[in-house]
Amino acid sequence: MVNSKRVFIATLFGLVFGFVCRGLAASGEAPIVWFLSLSIIISRTLMGFVIGISVLKMKWWLHGIIIGALFSLPMAFNTLFTPESAVYIFLATIIMGIIYGFLIELFTTVVFKQGVK
Repeated sequence: MVNSKRVFIATLFGLVFGFVCRGLAASGEAPIVWFLSLSIIISRTLMGFVIGISVLKMKWWLHGIIIGALFSLPMAFNTLFTPESAVYIFLATIIMGIIYGFLIELFTTVVFKQGVK
């Protein structure tokens, strides 16, 4: 059964990390277009939502890492179309997704004690 508090907290932290991710992506020299900003925020929010609704029985940290990596792949493959530093940005996107997934699970499961039941 899905815990509504868990879903809310995980989705909220996904949204927060979406804005963090968008801010980090915009810290470069080139401006970010609005639809890319929206894509980043929605992607990370969706990651949090899936972490919240998932009922997979595994260690919380592994759960966050796996979902973070999986939900970063579509965004990472899009970065391969960037002319400069494509591989670096690809890997950074996946690594940051793993970190965000881990942190969403950390806050949801450990800090707010809303683990999978």
